[in-house]
Amino acid sequence: MSQENIRTLEDLECWKACRDLRNFVRRKIVPVLPREETYRLSDQLIRSSRSTTANIAEGYGRYHYLDNAKFTSNSRGSCWEVLDHLITANDDSFISGDLLCEGRDLVNRAVKLINGFISYLQRASKNQSSAH
Repeated sequence: MSQENIRTLEDLECWKACRDLRNFVRRKIVPVLPREETYRLSDQLIRSSRSTTANIAEGYGRYHYLDNAKFTSNSRGSCWEVLDHLITANDDSFISGDLLCEGRDLVNRAVKLINGFISYLQRASKNQSSAH
C-alpha cells in the first residue's frame, strides 16, 4: 500500500471492511434481536460496530502515523467486541449459527486488513524518522 493510493478515508480497505461489518450488524443482526434487547445487546452491537469505522476515521484525521496507528488499533478492539456480542447473541439463541459465522468472517477480514494498515503506518513512521 502506498500513500499515493489513499486519497480519502473511503479509500482505506480496512475502513471499507469495517463499514461492511457495521452494515451487517445494522441490517442482519439488530432486526432479528428480541425487542427486550433494544437497549442492551442491540445498543452494544450498534455502538461497537460504529466504533470500528469511527476510530479509523479519527486516526486518519490525525495526520500522524503513530496517532493513526493507535486509533486504528482501537478499531481492531471494537471488531473483537462486535464478535463477542455476536457470540453472546448466538449463545442466547437470538441469532443463528450461520449469522454468527458470517459475522465472524467479516470480523476476521476487517482485523486482517487493520493489521496490515497498522504495519504500514508503523513502517511509514520509521521511514519518516530515519529520513530526518
